[in-house]
Amino acid sequence: MNKFSEISPYEMSGNPISAIGKEWMLVTAASENGADFGKDYNTMTASWGGVGVLWGKPVAFVFIRPERHTFSFTEKGDLMTLSFFSEEYKGALAVCGKKSGRDTDKAAECSLTPRFIEDSRGRYAYFDEASRVLLCRKLYSADIEENRFIDLDCLESYKNGGFHKMYICEITKVMDR
Repeated sequence: MNKFSEISPYEMSGNPISAIGKEWMLVTAASENGADFGKDYNTMTASWGGVGVLWGKPVAFVFIRPERHTFSFTEKGDLMTLSFFSEEYKGALAVCGKKSGRDTDKAAECSLTPRFIEDSRGRYAYFDEASRVLLCRKLYSADIEENRFIDLDCLESYKNGGFHKMYICEITKVMDR
């Protein structure tokens, strides 16, 4: 596998709407220590989100339902990654979206290789097979609330599950192939 190169968030190529909405991404968060390898992080597939600039920083917008196992990891720490993959990994991302990390070692089942980067703020977890990884640090979070919807048609997305929590995260590093 080719090594990652670090690029500026402003140098990212491609269409982020297509990359998130059609190709999907893995949102991954790790605990601060690696004492229980394999259970010290979790990942989930996401097809909602965005990237842009806010407060003078390159940011990613991430949405996670509280009932997801990954949610507890994102709540405990300030770091997460967004990993993007080539088309050949679409099946693996489908598995990571359907199965819970509470019951399954999704990385092992999908032949994904977890990697970790530690810094003074905590640990980032990502996958070696990704084609691009955004390392992110939480700046802001808020619960999506039913009474704040202007377009009530959007509530259709919540007929089978709880409301998401939104995280606005600074993109601290982009690793690209």
